[in-house]
Amino acid sequence: MPADADAITSLYRRHAQAYDRLRGRSLFEKAWLDAFADLLPAGGTVLDIGCGMGEPIARDLIARGFAVTGVDSSPELIAMAQARFPEQDWRVADMRSLRLDRTFDGLIAWDSVFHLTPDAQRRMVAVFHEHAAPGAALMFTSGPAHGEAIGTFEGEPLYHASLDPDEYRTLLAAHGFRVVRHVAEDPACNGHTVWLAQRV
Repeated sequence: MPADADAITSLYRRHAQAYDRLRGRSLFEKAWLDAFADLLPAGGTVLDIGCGMGEPIARDLIARGFAVTGVDSSPELIAMAQARFPEQDWRVADMRSLRLDRTFDGLIAWDSVFHLTPDAQRRMVAVFHEHAAPGAALMFTSGPAHGEAIGTFEGEPLYHASLDPDEYRTLLAAHGFRVVRHVAEDPACNGHTVWLAQRV
């Protein structure tokens, strides 16, 4: 399975056009985005980790008046985001080694961190901390329980992993975040398991 995790970047690079075509724009995430936005100052800054082509998540945040910096390991997806939202800041970067030397009012990692191995996810919480301003909101998706799973995308293996919910809570607390809300397999959000936290 680690090999499948390492293949995620090349998978999204090779199938960037398919991902753009297939990614839903219905914004079933809206209720969670509302809760995330409520924790941000008006006109605040947001770091979108694993932003893809900027739709629909970054598009929604931009429409709300936030300044978005988006990072993704796929140059092809970043090029799409840059073409669609040229006034924002888009960067090709591996989230695991992200060092932007600045902090943000909000961080979001929707359907991205769960493509990392469990050990890489543990280290990501420090990356969140490094880029979170005091009081910053953090929202990300995970699996409902500890484990690894292989799905498919365009006929190829698609890796997913999750920590145990108690471990996420422990890691977040150790890095200065309090959990505001957590719902496992939220039926109102297409079954996504969502974490909303805030740096204290």
